Amino acid sequence: MKHTIILSAALAAALGAAAAPAGDAALWLRDVRISPDGSRIAFEYKGDIWSVPAAGGDARRLTSLPSYEAEPVWSPDGQWIAFSSDRHGNPDIFIMPAAGGQARRLTSNSAAEIPESFSPDGKLLYFSAAVQSPAKSSMFPSGRMTQLYSIAVAGGAPTQVSPTPMRSVSIAPDGALMLYQDVKGMENEWRKHHTSSATRDIWSYDPATGRHANLTQRPGEDRDPRIDAATGTVYMISEPAGGTMNVYSFPLSDPKRLTKLTDFKTHPVRFLSRADNGTLAFTYD
Repeated sequence: MKHTIILSAALAAALGAAAAPAGDAALWLRDVRISPDGSRIAFEYKGDIWSVPAAGGDARRLTSLPSYEAEPVWSPDGQWIAFSSDRHGNPDIFIMPAAGGQARRLTSNSAAEIPESFSPDGKLLYFSAAVQSPAKSSMFPSGRMTQLYSIAVAGGAPTQVSPTPMRSVSIAPDGALMLYQDVKGMENEWRKHHTSSATRDIWSYDPATGRHANLTQRPGEDRDPRIDAATGTVYMISEPAGGTMNVYSFPLSDPKRLTKLTDFKTHPVRFLSRADNGTLAFTYD
């Protein structure tokens, strides 16, 4: 299969021209998400949401309040961006036009709410928050151990989808399969070269049956699953023992058959996302 890969470290040049003082490089570009049509990339920089053409060009600032905005997520039609903002004190979820403009608040719980993914039809937004574990839950009571919720984009009360922490959610177009990375404990997500039972794995979830299945059960880190339902291929970033985080793929039917797509040696790849046309975007260094 042919892949198009955008190295989002190149965004620093465009963002530097748009926002940074002369001679300063833009650093710490985070939460990178490429639009469904592959034309633009949304990201967080210094507490604001920006977007930039995927082909290169000037970055455009979409938020400008003193609050901290992060975690942009595109709607399936590419017309809207959901994001988290602490403009009311704690991170709530807002939605705004993809070109910028008036943002509308979707959640208001006192817990920190982080958007994960829209439903394939764009009517629901899935988000993570440590609001209320079920009485039978045996998980450690911590804000790190979130639950997955959904809320109608039109507004309304949220619904708990799963009491299990499900982060970086990717949903098949027919909604029949969800992939996610787990959270097993308090392990720092920025730690490098860590191997233990606490590292993150990629899981699948069947909404119809409620069944979870571990696809990458091993001591190293596996994160940011992105599914290509048409070919049954899963993309992720993974850090093998003795190596650094790179982009890999595997068939959903055979998760142990890994293909390495990038070969960086020094710094880890972060924030993998995928457009509907197969373009992959991520950050490096």
